[in-house]
Amino acid sequence: MSTSGYKGSPSVLRGALVQLVEDIVGVIPNIIAFQYNPEAITRGVNPWNPFEVDQTSRGAQAPTVQPYSPQETFSFSLELNAADDMERGNPITVGTGVAPQIAALQKLTQPTEGLLGDLVSSAKMLAGQEVVERPTVPVTLLILGPGLMYPVRVTSISVEQKEFNPLLYPIQASVTVELTVLTPDVFKCRKTAANSVATAAYNYSKLQEDVLAILNISNTVTNTVGSLPI
Repeated sequence: MSTSGYKGSPSVLRGALVQLVEDIVGVIPNIIAFQYNPEAITRGVNPWNPFEVDQTSRGAQAPTVQPYSPQETFSFSLELNAADDMERGNPITVGTGVAPQIAALQKLTQPTEGLLGDLVSSAKMLAGQEVVERPTVPVTLLILGPGLMYPVRVTSISVEQKEFNPLLYPIQASVTVELTVLTPDVFKCRKTAANSVATAAYNYSKLQEDVLAILNISNTVTNTVGSLPI
């Protein structure tokens, strides 16, 4: 959480990545709260381009056609620093620095069936039983305040480790994360509790986006009327 440090400064909500891990006992959220909110966030919107379609084989496309939702992306950098917890004498931080946070972020890219699910699968393989179902990467929610909660797929993680403790665990690091927003269409093939939460989160964020767009229209009309010479 980043605040100004002055008395009376408003508290700032921390963003987070929440992985919805479906385990045998249900959905277990793996919450990775940002130690410091990113100073800058790059958001990309890439609509389907009809002019990139091979017109000779598929026929002419209307320039306004949009058969798919635009692909939305987010990228930002997270700063990790173990100094505060080390001063407080936190034994985990003193021993491993920011390595646990880095490991938790890397887990977002790895397939899993949950802690208990992975344990059962390992036991079956040890007993010589074939495990048919391939584990999948759990759905992750990007939460940036109450106005933005999108299901995402982590497409890239880059870690720059800056300082190290005597055991060579990093105590400072910059992590660059790239994410692609998942639309409800990708969840239609499989009905699960996590997919239902992801779809609801996407629809909620899109509803807020629609409301903000209406507020912008209202604000524009008000400013336009106020500037008219009548």
